[in-house]
Amino acid sequence: MKRYLNRLGICALVGGLSLSVAFAAGGKSLFPNMAKVSDDTNNKKDTTETAIPESSIVDEVIWVVGDAPILKSDVEMARMQGQTEGVVWNGDPDCLIPEQLAVQKLFLHQAELDSIEVSESEIASGVERQIDDWIQAIGSREKLEEYRNQSLTQIREGMHDEYKNMLLTQKMKSKLAEDIKVSPADVRNYFRELPEDSIPFVPTEVEVEIIERSPVIKPEEINRIKDQLRSFTERVTNGETTFATLARLYSEDPGTARRGGELDYVGRGLLDPAFATVAFNLTDPKKISKIVESEFGYHIIQLVDKRGDKVKVRHILLKPKVSQDEIDKSLSQLDSISDDIRNGKFTFEDGATFISDDKDTRNNRGLMSNLTEDGATSRFQMKDLPTEVARVVDTMKVGEISKPFTLTKSNGKTSCAIVKLKSRVEGHRATITEDFQVMKHVVMAKMRQKALHDWVVDKIKHTYVRMNDRYKDCKYEYQGWVR
Repeated sequence: MKRYLNRLGICALVGGLSLSVAFAAGGKSLFPNMAKVSDDTNNKKDTTETAIPESSIVDEVIWVVGDAPILKSDVEMARMQGQTEGVVWNGDPDCLIPEQLAVQKLFLHQAELDSIEVSESEIASGVERQIDDWIQAIGSREKLEEYRNQSLTQIREGMHDEYKNMLLTQKMKSKLAEDIKVSPADVRNYFRELPEDSIPFVPTEVEVEIIERSPVIKPEEINRIKDQLRSFTERVTNGETTFATLARLYSEDPGTARRGGELDYVGRGLLDPAFATVAFNLTDPKKISKIVESEFGYHIIQLVDKRGDKVKVRHILLKPKVSQDEIDKSLSQLDSISDDIRNGKFTFEDGATFISDDKDTRNNRGLMSNLTEDGATSRFQMKDLPTEVARVVDTMKVGEISKPFTLTKSNGKTSCAIVKLKSRVEGHRATITEDFQVMKHVVMAKMRQKALHDWVVDKIKHTYVRMNDRYKDCKYEYQGWVR
């Protein structure tokens, strides 16, 4: 279960008591109110317990696992996130979510004891993959930023700790289950006893090769963008206007434009490398950087503040526009390339190696790679392909080369492509002979799930757990929470 760090209020844990912030009628804030305040140490006097309506509590500690608190706001944020992602809770989310958060804390605590670590590069690459998936699903970088009401940089920063905890949990689970082995006999025995209607259905899977050509941006368009950015710098330097005003009016980064181009404190690893180099070298808030080219376009940057290894800046982003005639030229080139391939002048794979502009597939002879929990594979379910590619591949026959088409990359740039359908395996019920690896994964997952379940139950026995009374009547997946 993901850990959500957004906090709605202030809560402290002192002597095992939950200290909640409550608000009086009329919106006036009361002094942080302990539900029960007493001086039992000297038994001087008793106090009267003040009942506080739960609806008035901004935040409170509802569980404690070891020395780690779980806040009411953690549960609410998880519930909201689940709703936006269409999660269907198999039970009462008020019970399930705290338990899932508690289980994650058990794994994180064990990961700390076992010195499990994840690198910043692992976190950054994982965050990028997730963002790419969202961009593919929603249609464009701009739509994602509008939907989240955040810039990509803010999305990256907000996902950092959450993704780090997820990776630590995954690595800890992998370590706990690393000795589990599955033999062919285990697979045969498991599926021999499985009812026919329970045999896994394997969705249609395809392997796709791709050749991409990036439309050339005309020099005069780049010069136009740079001239405009230089004019912005001059207007700010002359005192004619402010950097923030120009960012609101002209920046093509919608997530930051509405805030005057401002990025909140962010670490170097979460920024485009070229952007980060310039941003972290700025020292004078009154000066504006030189023009910076990143994968997203061209920027000018103004320092706001530095704090440790993080920087707070404003920026203005302008994106050169690809002309339709350059797009048409790239599509025409791909049309000629596909004709040469069909005529036997060279293979699709050779074309991908020596002609394609896509660095991710060029060194793999054009074969697209799908990153899954089990590692990289060349097989994709249709839902895992980029939208434009899936739409083209859907009606293709094996060995066929598509007509040229356009697609939008994760950085928002336009690319042109042709694809070849290398293989297709239609959806079917799994069989031992054709899908042994699929069935092996199922058996492995069952054995792994049981081993981890048993570990959690045992870990609970040796971990301090406290929860509010209202959670003690819940039905939990793991035994031992309620003491």
